[in-house]
Amino acid sequence: MRLLVVEDDRDINRQLADALVQAGYAVDRAYDGEEGLFLGETEPYDAIILDMGLPKLDGQSVLTKWRQAGRDMPVLILTARDRWSDKVQGFDAGADDYVTKPFHMEEVLARVRALLRRAAGHSSSEIVCGPVCLDTRASRVTVDGEFVKLTSHEYRLLAYLMHHTGRVVSRSELVEHLYDQDFDRDSNTIEVFIGRLRRKLGVDVIQTVRGLGYRLEPPAE
Repeated sequence: MRLLVVEDDRDINRQLADALVQAGYAVDRAYDGEEGLFLGETEPYDAIILDMGLPKLDGQSVLTKWRQAGRDMPVLILTARDRWSDKVQGFDAGADDYVTKPFHMEEVLARVRALLRRAAGHSSSEIVCGPVCLDTRASRVTVDGEFVKLTSHEYRLLAYLMHHTGRVVSRSELVEHLYDQDFDRDSNTIEVFIGRLRRKLGVDVIQTVRGLGYRLEPPAE
């Protein structure tokens, strides 16, 4: 899953990005409203963390422009604790949730997980496909209850497929959603990671749809 952090305070931006990367997400960063607006309009993010008090273009204006352009990715806004009006304006502009500063990182991560789950139609922190279980809260994968050790790239790939169980996902979509802006993207690496995942999971849940991509489905009985 690929996220964007739009925050002008470089320390807070870095802390958010580091925590999100550690939690298994690909993360891009922007430091003002104009840069954030451009990235949000041109890149396919799964969710965005947006500060309301940004230079060049404020967060409310950025969010309004995204929604007017038809961009429907979940947006978590960051507001100052004493600015309740920011929250109201943010929701009116199309925000999905908010966190007040100063915040606890675990709360931000929990709210991001919830936004991603809801956007994909999942209500629980555990996403299940046959014997495979993805615990989004612990970033942990099990098969028939047994822990499966995955690399960060393998986990990202499986997590994206698990969030979109039953839908055909193309290689290009996977590349766009698994890697940040600065990563040297190569769709051929997706095939390598798919092969590794199949071996590690040991169950036939990742189907190849010839000419289209991959689909995650419970194994046939």
